[in-house]
Amino acid sequence: MKRNERPEKGDIVRSRCRGRATQRPAPAEPEARCSEHCDRPIGVFDSGLGGLTVLAAMRRALPRENFIYFGDTARVPYGTKSPEAVTRFSSEITAWLVAKGIKTLVVACNTASSVALDAVRAAAAGVPVTGVIEPGAAAFAASGGRKVLVIGTAATVASRAYGRALRRAAPGALVTEQACPLFVPLVEEGWSDPARGRRAAALTRLAAEEYLSPYRGKGYDSLILGCTHYPLLRNVIARVMGRKINIIDSAEAAALSVRETLAREGLLRRTGRGSVSFFVSDAPERFSALAAALLGIKPGKVGVKRL
Repeated sequence: MKRNERPEKGDIVRSRCRGRATQRPAPAEPEARCSEHCDRPIGVFDSGLGGLTVLAAMRRALPRENFIYFGDTARVPYGTKSPEAVTRFSSEITAWLVAKGIKTLVVACNTASSVALDAVRAAAAGVPVTGVIEPGAAAFAASGGRKVLVIGTAATVASRAYGRALRRAAPGALVTEQACPLFVPLVEEGWSDPARGRRAAALTRLAAEEYLSPYRGKGYDSLILGCTHYPLLRNVIARVMGRKINIIDSAEAAALSVRETLAREGLLRRTGRGSVSFFVSDAPERFSALAAALLGIKPGKVGVKRL
């Protein structure tokens, strides 16, 4: 090998110090790099049960992937908390998930996505982060809708994050946002479960009528479920707003966004069957029971991590 010529992969390089021939290690091939990282789990967090709707969509889109799900059941709901509190909670959860060795993070909570996404990205230390607001806005833009009602928690609506995202994704669209603060507690208390009977159904219908009836028949072609708990109330929302309205759930769009991120980064898991590890900050038995009743998800053993 000529002087100043760079050695090729696998060249024998003679050490000037000791005169010994040593093998220069070859750079890792993409497959080798992937073997180190592709099996790492995807981190997902929400204030409680709602993020399970996003998890379910991701498991359909990415059946080979492993997941770690964290539900902050000790501090649910996030929608009534201050932005500072939600940012602190989200940063704490992010740091814990990153320490678990995740390869990407999904903020499966619209409130956290609306007020804490920058802080989450900072805490993620380079791990790719996907929220649920931008995918929801993109799904509306792709639908061709022109007049949209966004329903969400008080914190999400106050942040105006959806309005900004929709103006970028669908310039000219008419956007109205409506807070529905009782919806998350109704879900977390199990009142959206049809098995709870007529009284539960009447209560959820009454809340939906209170929030949504002023918009019925006002020309809205689309409604964005701006909280990951709200798909669990989709039927009652559709009955109040009318069956013709296009209800957009950001969970499916977020799942596709995560798949695109993993493909772009070369981190898709190509073999095997994926699994999920579940953690909550409180009441694991209650979480398991509601996950089974509302979503048909049987978490098995649920770990408890108090942050």
